[in-house]
Amino acid sequence: MGKRLISQRRGKGSIYRAPSHRYAADVRYPAIEGRGVVKYLRNDPARTVPLALVEFPEGIFPLLAPEGVGVGDQFSMGEESLYSVLKLRDVPEGSAVFNIEINPLDGGKLIRSAGTYALLVSKDEKTATIRLASGKFKRVSLDCRATVGIAAGGGRREKPVLKAGKRRKIIKNKPKVFPTVRGVAKNPVDHPFGGGGHQHTGKPKTPGRNAPPGRKVGSIAARRTGRR
Repeated sequence: MGKRLISQRRGKGSIYRAPSHRYAADVRYPAIEGRGVVKYLRNDPARTVPLALVEFPEGIFPLLAPEGVGVGDQFSMGEESLYSVLKLRDVPEGSAVFNIEINPLDGGKLIRSAGTYALLVSKDEKTATIRLASGKFKRVSLDCRATVGIAAGGGRREKPVLKAGKRRKIIKNKPKVFPTVRGVAKNPVDHPFGGGGHQHTGKPKTPGRNAPPGRKVGSIAARRTGRR
């Protein structure tokens, strides 16, 4: 009968759940306005962008740090400054922004990775058109907030990893398993693609959506295959 596939085991959660107890904070825009001071910069295992702990009169809130910010700098919510969070209606067209809300007051959803940014292309009466880091265009409400500038931590992937132990520490902060073994390299009892005289799948790699868990590997319910 063979062992359960790793995808079957991971479906139950267990050790493959995200280690959320190690994460620094749930970073969302606070519903306040005014100026604050950056008190501390710290790393968060949950994300690639460093966190800026900003002290406002209402308290200290963690925010995704823009590129160039330092301890002691002014950070404003709803007011224009060198480092600020503004509604898109107040941001000039052509500006770079990140940590963009999809709906007003949702806390920020888009463009939250290190070194990324979106461009505010145009604005009309109710919506703003932004060009995402992927190149796609999206329209959101002018009342959605965003941080002006580029997300800090850019260039993090430019440094080579060099050894597997360092890669293991990087993956440890994510709900992933490391290392992974290709299915075609396994035995037939361990994977549907295993076995054979040489490494090949031996069967179609596009199982249906209703396939049993022990066969659901590859391109599951693929809409299309082959080259475009």
